This record gives sequence, structure tokens and C-alpha cells, in this order.
Amino acid sequence: MIATTFIHPYITSVAGKVLISSSSAFLLAVFLGPKFIDALRDRSFGANIREEGPEGHKHKAGTPTMGGLLILIAFSIPFLALSTHSAASMGVFYTTIACGVVGFADDYIKIFRKRSLGLSGRMKMLALLAISIGLWAYATQVAHIPTSVSLRPIDAHIDLGPFFVVFIFFVVAGTTNAVNLTDGLDGLAAGCVAIAMLAYIGITFITFGYHDLELEAGCIGAACIGFLWFNSFPASVFMGDVGALALGGALASMAIMTDTSILLIIIGGIFVIEALSVLIQVFTFQRFHRRVFKMAPIHHHFEFEGWSETKIMLRFWIVAAACGAIGFTLYEIGIKGIAPH
Repeated sequence: MIATTFIHPYITSVAGKVLISSSSAFLLAVFLGPKFIDALRDRSFGANIREEGPEGHKHKAGTPTMGGLLILIAFSIPFLALSTHSAASMGVFYTTIACGVVGFADDYIKIFRKRSLGLSGRMKMLALLAISIGLWAYATQVAHIPTSVSLRPIDAHIDLGPFFVVFIFFVVAGTTNAVNLTDGLDGLAAGCVAIAMLAYIGITFITFGYHDLELEAGCIGAACIGFLWFNSFPASVFMGDVGALALGGALASMAIMTDTSILLIIIGGIFVIEALSVLIQVFTFQRFHRRVFKMAPIHHHFEFEGWSETKIMLRFWIVAAACGAIGFTLYEIGIKGIAPH
């Protein structure tokens, strides 16, 4: 009786639900992983490696891919079971799944046509545009998210009005592509997303009314950590575009629903660095016929500098952790007038 009296209130509390759901997501990823990877291998769902990539990556050809499906399964089950399905959290869920479907189509084409390129860039952008319009309609009409954007930590807002849908498209397209670019080394993208979601656990914890988003961020982050059990160097499975685009969609929609879209530039700083390195490389080569980096995204540059994959992964995780901590701190400074739960 004493034990029941002590445990029951904790289990029904927000913190208890977050702990239980996150632990469940982690354990699901870890225990389902071996069978899931075997199923991918049996169906010959192996990755195709780009010819122009680093020479050291050639041996990775044939490694099972589409492991992002494991992340989606591990995060979805505890989230749907334990959350109250609030409008904001379901907006993040729908966006994550929709982006994952686009990534799945991309992976499917790569695998069955046996090439390193899947959907065309135009098709991806059109799909992400459709998802962004859906997120805009859901966020404004169902979740009642204002069309203004906060410039944290200062107390300033910009009302975008009808241009809010354009802003959402840039956030969704930019984040999904940035996470996809980061997914080039074993464990890099999954670890960085887990760290960013840790920042969002903190952000949603100190903000009243974000209980379901806190639980959701915990489930996504924990599923990524469980996936790292198999994705860390040397990887037994790759997340593929189904994972990279889904996780990018999760980060983007989480930022939209918590009004931290501008702050996402800092929270997801490592993804911004990766994307900027590609933009800089393309611009300087087209304009001056010179390369700033030995290869872009920038993690490949460090590979050519002689850094091991493990060293790059760990150092990028450190940068991601610093970015997440700074982003959380700036958010906390900006909401001092809001009562914590």
C-alpha cells in the first residue's frame, strides 16, 4: 500500500510520464534493433555509397539502411500511448511522419534502382512545400499558434501574417536538408538530434502548457540514443533519408510549436554549420572556381584532414551540446516572466 501510494502520483505526473515514455522509446529501439536490422539485411536494403565520397566510405556499401524506421517506431509507440494527444504535439507527430514518408520514398528509389540518388531535388521541395502548408494550416487553425515570430532572448515579435506559411516552409526545408547533410558519418546526425531534443525537453519543461511536447521530445531523443547502439562507428545500420528527413521535420515542427524557430539556429547550430559549409563551397566554386573545404559538408573536410570518424563525431557532439545549452539559456532568459510548471 505504501509503495503504491508513493509510485502512483509520480507515474501520473509529467516528469514520471516523460521518464517512462523516454525509457520505453530507448528500450524499444535497443531490443527491436537486432531483428529489425536482420530484416533489412534479408531484404537487401543496403546503402549505395556516392562515388565522389571519401575513399574510406566505400567499404560501407551494402550496410543496411532505412534504419530511421526503427526510430519512428520506437518513438511513436510510447508517445501515442502516454501523451494526451494535444494539438501542438500531434502537429509535431504528423510532420515527423510526413517527412519520414518523403524520406522513405527517396530511400526506396535508391535501393531498388541501385543508385546513390533518389527523388529529384524538385520533387523533394514540392513534397516539403506540401508538408509545410499542412503544418501551417494545422498550427494556425487547430493548435492556434500565432503567426508572429519571437526574437528571443529580447522581448520582440514580428507578425508575419500571411507570410507565416513561407516562413514555415523555410524552417522545414532548411532543417530537414541540414539534418540530411549531417547524416554522413556513423552516429553523427542521430547524436546531434538527441542533444537538440534534450534542449527542447528543458524548454518545454520550464514553459507552462507544453507537457505533451516535453514527453514527445524525450521520446524522439531517447529513440535516437537507442538507435546509436547500432549506428555508432562502425555502423551496423544507417538511418537513411527516412530517418534524416523525419528527424529534421521533428526539429522544425517542434520549433514552430514552441515559437523557437529563430532560436533553432542556435539550438541546432551543428546543422547550420553543416549546411553553411555546403553553401559556401558551392558559391565559391561557382563564383571563383576555388574550394574553401577539401570536401563538403564540413565533416568530410575533417576526414580529409586525417581525423577519424570517431573523433569527428565526438567533437561535433561537443559543439552540438554547447549550442543546445546556449539556446536553452537564451530561451530561459527570454521567458522570465512566465511561470514554470
